[in-house]
Order: sequence, then C-alpha cells, then structure tokens
Amino acid sequence: MLTSVDFSGRPFHFIGIGGIGMSALAYVLLERKLPVSGSDLRLSHITERLKTLGAHIFLSQDASNLEHFSQVRAEAEVMAIASSVATVTPIANRRLTGSSMVLPQVICSTAINESNAEYQAALELGCPIFHRSDLLAALIKDYRSIAIAGTHGKTTTSSLISYLLLEADLDPTVIVGGEVKAWQGNARFGQGDYLVAEADESDGSLVKFEPYVGIITNAELDHPDHYSSLDEVVEIFQTFASRCKVTIGCIDCETVRDRITPNISYSLNPDSGADYTVDQIRYQGDGTTARVLEHGQVLGQLNIQLLGHHNLSNAIAAVAVGRLLGLEFPVIARALASFEGARRRFEHRGAANNILFIDDYAHHPSEIRATLSSARLQAAESSPKRRVVAVFQPHRYSRTATFLTEFAESFRDADVVVLSDIYSAGEPDSGQINGQQVADLFATRHSRVHYQPTLPAISNFLAATLAPGDLVIFLGAGNLNQLIPDAISTQQVAEKAAS
Repeated sequence: MLTSVDFSGRPFHFIGIGGIGMSALAYVLLERKLPVSGSDLRLSHITERLKTLGAHIFLSQDASNLEHFSQVRAEAEVMAIASSVATVTPIANRRLTGSSMVLPQVICSTAINESNAEYQAALELGCPIFHRSDLLAALIKDYRSIAIAGTHGKTTTSSLISYLLLEADLDPTVIVGGEVKAWQGNARFGQGDYLVAEADESDGSLVKFEPYVGIITNAELDHPDHYSSLDEVVEIFQTFASRCKVTIGCIDCETVRDRITPNISYSLNPDSGADYTVDQIRYQGDGTTARVLEHGQVLGQLNIQLLGHHNLSNAIAAVAVGRLLGLEFPVIARALASFEGARRRFEHRGAANNILFIDDYAHHPSEIRATLSSARLQAAESSPKRRVVAVFQPHRYSRTATFLTEFAESFRDADVVVLSDIYSAGEPDSGQINGQQVADLFATRHSRVHYQPTLPAISNFLAATLAPGDLVIFLGAGNLNQLIPDAISTQQVAEKAAS
C-alpha cells in the first residue's frame, strides 16, 4: 500500500473536490500535468475551472464514481492469474495499457466521514487514501515553502505574501483559502522556487507541515468541536513552529509572544521590541497608511487599500517575509499598495439605491469586532454618516455555544443587527443552543436586534428595512452571502421606482 503521496503520474481522485481547500490542491496538480478526477454535490465556477484544465468531475459522491477503477482492478487480476508468473507487480502499483489507469490516490477532507459511500468504495478497492493535509504537506516539502497559520487573518496574509512574491517576479505557486482577483481563484501555479500556502489548525493537521518559513498571526480557541482548551491549540502551534526553519509571529497576541516565541516578530506597537513595527498610523475609510520600522530603523511609508488595524498587522507580516527573502522595501511597499484584497474579506459586492453591500467571512467574535470596526470607519467618513447594518449567520452549534457572550459583545459598531438561525456546517444539533436564544442574549447588549431565522425571512426584512445611505455587511462562513445578489437587485428596482 502506498504510504506517501506520489507525484510521478499516478492519478488523484478528490472526494469533495469543489471545497475551497480541496480545489486549490487539485488546481496545482492539474497544472503539474497530473491526472485528476473528483466529486462534489454541486457544480460551481470553481469546479468549472478545474474541468477546463482537464479534471473529470462527478456530480455526486457515490460508489459508482470509482467503477472505472474497479474495472481496471478486475482486468489486472485476470492478467495476473493468466500470466502464471510467480512474482507479480502489486495491482495498486501496476500501470496498464490503453486508457486504463492504476488505482487513484484518493484525497479527502475532514468533512468526509467514514460512512460516505464513495469513501467506502475507495477502501474496498484498496485505493491509497490521504487526508487533504497529507497532500498539502507533500507539496510544501516539494518547494521552498511559506506557510501561514493562525486563528484569524490566514487568508489575507497568505494572499498579501503571494501577491508580493508575484509582483517581485518570484513567480510563486499559491494555495490559499479564498479567491483572489490577481490570479482569478484560490490557487496559482508558478515556475519559481516558492510555494505560499494557508495552513489550517482547525483539525490539528497543522503539525504535518515543514515549511521554510512559518507565520503565526495569532492563536485563539476557534474550533471547540476539535479542541477542548486554548492549551491544546497552543500545543499545535508550538509543534508547527518547531517544524519551521524560521518562524515569524505577531507578538501583539500574548499567546504567540509568551508561548511560541517566534524567531522574527512583528507588532503594531513601536514600543513592543518587535523586529518589525509601525508608527505614524492613519486608519481611513479607503485604506491605511503607516511608517514601517525594521529593528528600530525606518524603512519607509506603507500605504495599503485594506481597512483596519488587523489588516495593517497582516501587511507587516508580509513585509517581514519580503525582507527575509532579501527584497528591498520600495519593492515591497509598491506591491502591497496595489493589493485589492481577497474575496469575502470585506469584499465590496456592489451598491444600489445609495446602499453599500459588503461580504465578509468573519465568524469568530474577534473577527467580527475587527470587521465591524472597519465598517464603522468607512461609514463614519461618508457624508452624512452611513448606518451600519450587520447581518450575521452564526456558524456551528459548538462555536456559537462556546462563545455566546463574546458574540453578543462583538456588535457594538453596528447600528442594526439581523440574526439568522445557526448554520450547522454538518455538525449535529445537540439541542444546547438555537438562533432565538442567541438573539435574546444579543438583545440584552444591543438595542436593535432582529431575529429572522431563515434566508427568505432575512431577504424580506432587508427589503423592508434598508434605507439609502446604509452600509450592510453580511457576516459568516455559511451560505448567508447568497442573498446579496437579490438584495442588490431589490434596491436597484427601488432606486428606479424613486427616480
């Protein structure tokens, strides 16, 4: 049985190929001219992109998806018996003639459980089965890699660093957890030595990675379905740091500062003693400016289009990486100034009837506070000031229950809060918490909270409630953002009717 990922030509089959992490890996394999197939429950622009590159996509997760490989195995067994040769090449490693292929390497994510019919079929066939993180770990080992970890900010920091390397003509390969306009997706294949990858701690697989550079943006408990305490999270990050040749960390996070002790540090506080700091900071509604210091010496001015202190911190991480790789600061500053952000990270989705529509992936109290702070900053610079309407879909029962009080405290920068029911993300409902209970607690902290349990109810409420001048921001990692196109269309109709 194959025990390590094989990049020599053996095919790959992804169960759940359309996921944001799985599809990025599949894209890189396809660009490396390796045979790729996969399944998902629905087609999307992501799966269409993979099909264009040559992937075979199944619109189901059925055992029948592996029938072709089952037929190949049967043919191989017949050939082995007929040959009467004492020593036979293992079937799993046999490459057959014509259009036949050896059994594929099957890639699964944590979202695929053992009862999945396609997974069971792969087991029965004897396919080598790898977790998504095993494949990413193998790719990381294949390059001079930069892996970005942390509870929050991974996607933006990964995208900033990738964009910096691209603009500096280092032609990186990129695997990130969000879509970026600069490379039209969540992955890019380059000819350079560097791979930039987002390294997820949610399921503990972070410990498999051995990058040249590891970045840790912060460390908090975010996945109570997997971790029972912050100590367990810290242990994962400590193991990851020990496997990196160089660790870069944000010491504004006390946990990173005191319990991980990175080789290179960065901070927004010029008195922190960090290797990279900033001063003369200006947070504005259209971007952020700051002066960057390296070991106390001024490097120069940084101007970014991203909003808020959290994004300035992410940009300083990119500066630290750029300097480690030997890039001059003017090259770094010029690249970061033109970065427009990743999809679903304070993404402007449109405007209609003088209402701004923003989409953001924030689903943890810390992320929501930071995102709404940016929204308030942008709203305050409008004349007259805009009203901030936050539409929030809680993500997972376990996270909602664990951080319920923190969530309730996170919406102070919103004028109006609209809450949906909890998005399970496949997690079973324990009966411990529901959307109404969340709304009731929120109402003790905020004067204008409206519980609209379903997506259609939210659409109707927004149509009746939004007014010209509003900034409405959709928050969550679930399917809430699918309401945005219709909400914009509704306001376009209202705008025409009023004109």
